[in-house]
Amino acid sequence: MELSKPRAMAAGPWLLLLCLAAGAVLQARAQPDSKGFISIDCGLSGNTGYVSETTKLSYVTDAGFIDAGTNHDISDEFMTHYVDKVSYTARSFAGAAGKRNCYTLRSLVSGNKYLIRATFMYGNYDGLDRPPVFDLYIGVNYWHTLDFRYLTKYYGIDEVMVKEAIVVVPDNFVQVCLVNIGDGTPFISSLELRPLNRTHYPQATVAQGLSLDSRLNFGPMTSDIVRYPDDPYDRIWDPEYAKLIWTEITTTQKVRNLDNDLFGVPSTVLQTAVMPLNASKSVWLLWDSEPTPKYDRDPTPGYIIILHFAELEVLPRNAVRELNVLLDDKPWFTTGFTPGYLYGTFAYNTIPFTNNRRHIYMLDVVASSNATLPPYLNAAEVFSVFPTTNLGTDSQDVSAITAIKLKYHVTQNWMGDPCVPQTMAWDRLTCSYTVDSSHPRITSVNLSSSGLNGDISSSFAKLKAVTYLDLSNNNLIGSIPDALSQLPSLTLLDLSGNQLSGSIPSGLLKRIREGSLNLRYGNNQDLCSNGNSCQTHSKKNNKLTLYIAVPAVLLVVIVLVTILLICFLKRKKKGSMDNSITPQNETITSHATANVEANYGSLRRLESRRFTYKELEKITNNFQQVLGQGGFGYVYNGFLEDGTQVAVKLRSHSSNQGVKEFLAEVKFLLLQLMFQGSRDLRLTFAGLTIAQAEILTRIHHMNLVSMIGYCMDGEYMALVYEYMSEGTLQEHIQGI
Repeated sequence: MELSKPRAMAAGPWLLLLCLAAGAVLQARAQPDSKGFISIDCGLSGNTGYVSETTKLSYVTDAGFIDAGTNHDISDEFMTHYVDKVSYTARSFAGAAGKRNCYTLRSLVSGNKYLIRATFMYGNYDGLDRPPVFDLYIGVNYWHTLDFRYLTKYYGIDEVMVKEAIVVVPDNFVQVCLVNIGDGTPFISSLELRPLNRTHYPQATVAQGLSLDSRLNFGPMTSDIVRYPDDPYDRIWDPEYAKLIWTEITTTQKVRNLDNDLFGVPSTVLQTAVMPLNASKSVWLLWDSEPTPKYDRDPTPGYIIILHFAELEVLPRNAVRELNVLLDDKPWFTTGFTPGYLYGTFAYNTIPFTNNRRHIYMLDVVASSNATLPPYLNAAEVFSVFPTTNLGTDSQDVSAITAIKLKYHVTQNWMGDPCVPQTMAWDRLTCSYTVDSSHPRITSVNLSSSGLNGDISSSFAKLKAVTYLDLSNNNLIGSIPDALSQLPSLTLLDLSGNQLSGSIPSGLLKRIREGSLNLRYGNNQDLCSNGNSCQTHSKKNNKLTLYIAVPAVLLVVIVLVTILLICFLKRKKKGSMDNSITPQNETITSHATANVEANYGSLRRLESRRFTYKELEKITNNFQQVLGQGGFGYVYNGFLEDGTQVAVKLRSHSSNQGVKEFLAEVKFLLLQLMFQGSRDLRLTFAGLTIAQAEILTRIHHMNLVSMIGYCMDGEYMALVYEYMSEGTLQEHIQGI
């Protein structure tokens, strides 16, 4: 293989970076602090965490990260000083609603790389002596199958299993899921997340994650692991030393990384190394391949190998230290390389290495033919790769349905991604899956008879691809959000059998009239079916109000009739006196003597609230629905442009007295206003003209039906009133 320069390495599948100190003063890579670390002691009871004695990192309970499972302690016999405190407890998912249960780690940076580490110790926590087998997922992508039966058989029931992965997180959260495959109950002891530098581990991409097989620190004289705070990213470096075949090399001086470093190996790890006792031998690394039947296309995993070097000795003048690497007896490089003194150097591959002929891999670090000194190795990391190409549900859909889940405490199998994998999609949802590699969308939500309480969540209006929404037969209260009318694909909305109130929003009514939406809203006794706003009460309050209002109205009617009779008698008496002399400079304005054309002229002067006959045809949908009939003519149902419902009283052509009846009705309305004491009224009953109908469109009173406008269009005459949705007074009196 070729030996490439640092900036040219990306062109080849096997890369070697030789970081040499050539007299330049290079600065060490600054160590980040622990901000962004998430450390969860799964199964820890209560709400109080603790600080680890070894790392000084704070661990918290898993409350808030997951809403399923139960807490357990491992058996007392396994709580020894050899076992870390985080392994004393476990969260088990026996009896969970779904086969998938997920921890959600939030407040992440989309597109960043993160190290995720999960720890498991069975420790007979359930007293059954039945170690399980279950799957691990990161988001919607399969990660690993954990076989605790194999682990217990060969290593003992007190063995701790640690699984670690490096992934690129596509969203501002990541989920770690345990999936029951029918071979025992999943459990977990701890879960940790650590942010990495974006440039670290270039083999981890949006399409591929790295699953740690081993991370070895060669040469330390103790069995202590290296992790935080020595490693700012809290990677765990296990000690590796075989004193019968290797000898150690150590230094107390700081070993630095160059600016273009890709792995950030801590100085503590690079300060130790091993070399063979026999200079002609190698420093070797051996590992077994683990077949992964979950990968349909290629069950044999590919491996990424990263080797770390740093020269720790000042070499004699004529001594030569030159290294080469063999993998399964095949050289990585065509020539040897020489690492720099007290500077980290690394070699790695970008294309995963596979070996279909055998399941054991052998890597040797050897001295080149030009070397006079034996080879050495400071540290090594071995990863298997796993695909992360499965796309989760559209992020806006996930946010919306998650908010709905939290609001209504949905406890079905609503864990993990709503739509992916399809075999674990949430109950009562339907999703659309396309072949163009786009994110699945939620197209149907059926929460009928699910015990939902409270108002209708605004999050439903954020499911932009939903076509079917069924919230029937629940305990939903309040009004219907108008935002639901903005769902472009919604064709069926079922809200029947709830306790909703108020009006059906105008946007929904418009879609119903257009035929693009089927709305079901029956069995909502306080819901108004028209476009007007309405105030609702309980039946009891409505009846009480009716019992009080009807007698009051009857009393007002009796008083008005009495006053009308008195006024009529006074007017008759006064009229007999006024008829004797008529001044020449005044005109007679009595309705009895005014002709129709004069009245038309008066009304034509009014521009406010005047309707044409064609406008009335549009308002009433060509006079389709008749509300009633009187001496003046028929009364029709109608809607103004803003959705306001009105009653249109149209003069009948068969009535010879239509104009007089028209004037009489206007007079009667004004007369009622006089007796109510309107300050704006300065008219006398005897001098009323049609032009004064304009006043009725400006005056409103709580006890009178408001007149909205009128029509005087050729032979057509009409009055437009506000619509009274509660029926007539006669209907209410008959119902008492």
